[in-house]
Amino acid sequence: MAEVRKAACPLNCWDSCGFNVTVENNKVTKVEGDPTHPITQGKICGRGRMLETRTNSSERLLSPLKKINGSFEPISWEQALAEIAAKLSEIKQQYGTTAVLHSHDYANNGILKNLDQRFFNCFGGVTELYGSLCWGAGIEAQKWDFGNACSHEPDDIYNSKNIIIWGRNVARTNMHFYEKLLEAKKRGAKLFVIDPIFNATAKIADQYISIKPGMDGLLAAGIIKEMLRLGLEDRGFIEQYTHGFNDLGQLLDSISSEKISEMTEVPCDVITKLASVYANNPTATYMGLGLQRYKNGGNTIRFIDALVAISGNIGIAGGGANYANLQVGQSFALEELTLPGRRNNHRQFSMMKQAEEILNAASPGIQMIIVTCGNPLTQVPDSKMVEKAFSSVPTLVVIEQYMTDTAQLADYILPTTTAFEEEDLYYSSMYHHYVNFGPKLVSPPGEAKPDLWIWTQLAQRLGFGADFHFSRDEWFKMTLKSLEEKGLTLEKLKEKHTLELPVDKIPWQDRQFQTLSGKFEFTSFLGQQKGDNGLLTLAVPDESKWKNPELEEKYPYSLLTIHPLRSNHSQNYHLLANEPRLKVEVAQNIADKLNLQKDDYVRVWNDRGEVKGYLSILPAAHPNTINIDEGIWRRFGGSVNNLTSSRESDNGLGSTLYDCLVNLEKF
Repeated sequence: MAEVRKAACPLNCWDSCGFNVTVENNKVTKVEGDPTHPITQGKICGRGRMLETRTNSSERLLSPLKKINGSFEPISWEQALAEIAAKLSEIKQQYGTTAVLHSHDYANNGILKNLDQRFFNCFGGVTELYGSLCWGAGIEAQKWDFGNACSHEPDDIYNSKNIIIWGRNVARTNMHFYEKLLEAKKRGAKLFVIDPIFNATAKIADQYISIKPGMDGLLAAGIIKEMLRLGLEDRGFIEQYTHGFNDLGQLLDSISSEKISEMTEVPCDVITKLASVYANNPTATYMGLGLQRYKNGGNTIRFIDALVAISGNIGIAGGGANYANLQVGQSFALEELTLPGRRNNHRQFSMMKQAEEILNAASPGIQMIIVTCGNPLTQVPDSKMVEKAFSSVPTLVVIEQYMTDTAQLADYILPTTTAFEEEDLYYSSMYHHYVNFGPKLVSPPGEAKPDLWIWTQLAQRLGFGADFHFSRDEWFKMTLKSLEEKGLTLEKLKEKHTLELPVDKIPWQDRQFQTLSGKFEFTSFLGQQKGDNGLLTLAVPDESKWKNPELEEKYPYSLLTIHPLRSNHSQNYHLLANEPRLKVEVAQNIADKLNLQKDDYVRVWNDRGEVKGYLSILPAAHPNTINIDEGIWRRFGGSVNNLTSSRESDNGLGSTLYDCLVNLEKF
């Protein structure tokens, strides 16, 4: 008999939806939205619905696999765990614990997925990855400016006169926010979209501003310069609550508005219009993640933050520099869960440069990589270098559900459960501030096991099993410990399936910033502490005609690699009803120049590599712009990261995936 159960989406996504899942005969048969969820209200995207297919697919890995003479053979869990534990013990004794690299990403956003960190900390501390391919430069930038990265709660948008969506296609990545945009427009708000691509969100805007990729920070500088010329700045806020404004003023005096217009390819009159929009507050700014995936990415977010500050839109209803909302995750007692104090040794490699660092590692070299919640061979930039690095290590262990590009390289693959086959809590630090409970709904197929079971078994074999001797409820209560005094208990969460977390719904209303000065910092003391001068700069992408004209002449087109519509990164391509193919979307001027037609087979290349795919035309995209969706597996024509660079952002914590020039030809 069919039963509908409340559940939650595990995907690392803006929306973090509530589900109604139909279960019949121990099988998930349908995934729909939960209409009682306070934010998502019954509507979910195709990626969420695909979790039914992901759970039931015949391609699931059903038993541990070991590569023997180049081929995978099924082995027992006992053999797999005994051999991996023995290798870990031997590595620890012979080389030290940092000879193990833990490669973790966020394919599943469950709180108990953090227990992999507990395992490696109790093991003694390993080599870990720092930074983020996704949003790291912007997070660090807002810490320099505000001391934290916090956003306004979703319904605050109804207090805005003007809404700026900057480099973010919410129609594709944040559907519930898209609905709120439509409602805000009905209530009289004006919507402006700044983006190199005329996307679905731009179609509903009152004005679309097309911009040269990577020049967003420079545009923000131009708007500030125009506000100061017209006397539109919030002088009271600047004088009372900020540090370093004079440094910014001197910088802006060094460039003309006309030069900014030329470099951004945004007309001067549009920049003047945006200055008046920001002055007509409350004006809310919602930033995307792509605009900080450049060498100048941190500076870009800092300049947009500065614009929001100068216009008086910080700490007011309907305003905000909305990028991330870390205060959501900061609600939980994650240190008690992960036990960072237990590690005796610790080494960090850059998430972006992990391949080079693996190949160059010494004292000790990397002897084992364990991959959790990720597919680095597809997702990490410079794919050829990543393959070389991961192939060079004596032992590669991948915990997975499917035979991904990364899993194919593994020595051991350990089959893990999907979200509907285990119990966990889910939240997002990107949009809303609710935590969702996801119960176990069905039994896993074959011998698939939860990650937590795997860590517990390995911990027992390595002598620290007591650190994992807790029930799932005990783990949850440990995580929620800091919230219990506020009445937010596990029992209440299980009963209601979602709970509102106690966050500041309008950050910085009290003007008490978490910076070293206690003020908003145009010149950052934290940046100075980290070896930077802390100053804003008029930086441009490394791969641009303004920084490297010779490279731009050889590779004249800017490549974006945006998130796919139907797959959360690389997770769903192999599950789609129709086999995917790599699509190369180009601005109209490129098609005209090269005499290209829709569905032409084309080659895209640069010095790092190439991909081939089928042409599609973006008629209103910014000139000389190309997009290829990220995440496509090798067997479908990917990965687009054959083209991207492993360089880090200016503050060292973000990727430069969009800082990428390419050429194109019909093949």
